[in-house]
Amino acid sequence: MPYKEIKVIKNNPTLKGMARMIPDVVFSTAQGVELKMQIFKPWESPENEQIRYPLIVFVQGSAWTFPDVYYEIPQLAQFAREGYVVATLTHRNSLEGHPFPAFLEDVKTGIRFLRKHAEQYQIDPEKVGIWGTSSGGNTALLVGLTGDAIRYKTEEYSEYSDAVRMVVDCFGPTDLTEIINNIALIPEDMKPIFEGLRGEDTEGNIEKLRDINPINHIQYGKEYPPFLILQGNQDDMVDYSQSELIYHRLLDAGADASMICVDGAPHEGSFWSNELLGLIKEFIDHCLS
Repeated sequence: MPYKEIKVIKNNPTLKGMARMIPDVVFSTAQGVELKMQIFKPWESPENEQIRYPLIVFVQGSAWTFPDVYYEIPQLAQFAREGYVVATLTHRNSLEGHPFPAFLEDVKTGIRFLRKHAEQYQIDPEKVGIWGTSSGGNTALLVGLTGDAIRYKTEEYSEYSDAVRMVVDCFGPTDLTEIINNIALIPEDMKPIFEGLRGEDTEGNIEKLRDINPINHIQYGKEYPPFLILQGNQDDMVDYSQSELIYHRLLDAGADASMICVDGAPHEGSFWSNELLGLIKEFIDHCLS
């Protein structure tokens, strides 16, 4: 009997467009909690192991508890297929006795760990950016505004920089002053989060917690990396005005900032689209190329 012709295609010797995952990389144990990251990178053939790629550090929103590093894997893998190393990482949980700035210290520690191991993971240490959602967006903003700040630098990998070259913030809180000043009066379901972020109820701890507000770190005339702010205007968890506020404050201070409104979008959910991911990638490409 006649058979259909066998289709022949060329092989892919450089593995271009392919990605691989390096799971459960431990980057810190110094604070008594084992912290891990999931790393995605281009899947290169042995002859291309000398190539170095830009790095995107991703922080998933968790209300400053313990980020689900698997939540955005399908989207993050796309960036690895297109030439980035992506690391999505955890941080200490504020509900388990780790008040602010524990989560910020941990994310900065993760950035320094990745710079220390840049050769192992094929990272270009000069091209590092951060992207976060919700509380992770808040963290990304803080990282961008406090690069190499001594007060947030732990002893781990302290000889390396935790500064970044770009920030992507998706619906992150930017000014929580009203909540911080009235923790006792906020809804019961939110109260444990902010009590955890504060720690013991002292004036000193309340004052320290005010630095969770990215707007408090903006200094006029200081050099900052570019910022991309994104939020849906139907967000019922973080008010849309939070993104407008920091966008305006950054521009007023002379920073390079852009903002995208996703019309009709809530917190997560239909906020996401291929169009939005494309705009984020354009921004990252521009900043890290």
